[in-house]
Amino acid sequence: MTGKQTVTGAALAAGALALTGVVLAPAAVAVVPQSATITADCGGFGGGEATLTATQDGTAATLTLTSSAITAPIALGEDSIASTLTLVKGGGGTTAFTGTENPAMAAGDSVTVGPLNGTVASGDSLEAFGGSLRMTVFGITITCTATGPQSPGPFVFD
Repeated sequence: MTGKQTVTGAALAAGALALTGVVLAPAAVAVVPQSATITADCGGFGGGEATLTATQDGTAATLTLTSSAITAPIALGEDSIASTLTLVKGGGGTTAFTGTENPAMAAGDSVTVGPLNGTVASGDSLEAFGGSLRMTVFGITITCTATGPQSPGPFVFD
């Protein structure tokens, strides 16, 4: 019976250590809010409501913009839009998120760009109002700007 007790004791100890590791594991880094809405003006290319979705992993962050109000003027292939989303920092300056990620879109489809990659620091507060989204498609640059502050508020990175 002593062998069974030793095995049982070892199993309980391993289980307790595993549980302790889960309890003491560092909390996931998070950005708040995870999504925000803006109203964008893209000049002659239209405009309207758009959603920004943010993620964070340490100092690496991504932003994705989707909008059913802003539509593709022509059919676009996957990863064919070079985008730069510039957000204004709460303490001054800007942070840029860049990339060429986008799904394939038919003419008239809702526009989605991202995830666009950027670097953030703990405590950064980033707002779309005052910044811009530049999308270059077939050599044509489309610039969109927010017409007011994002809702529910700026992205604050942990």
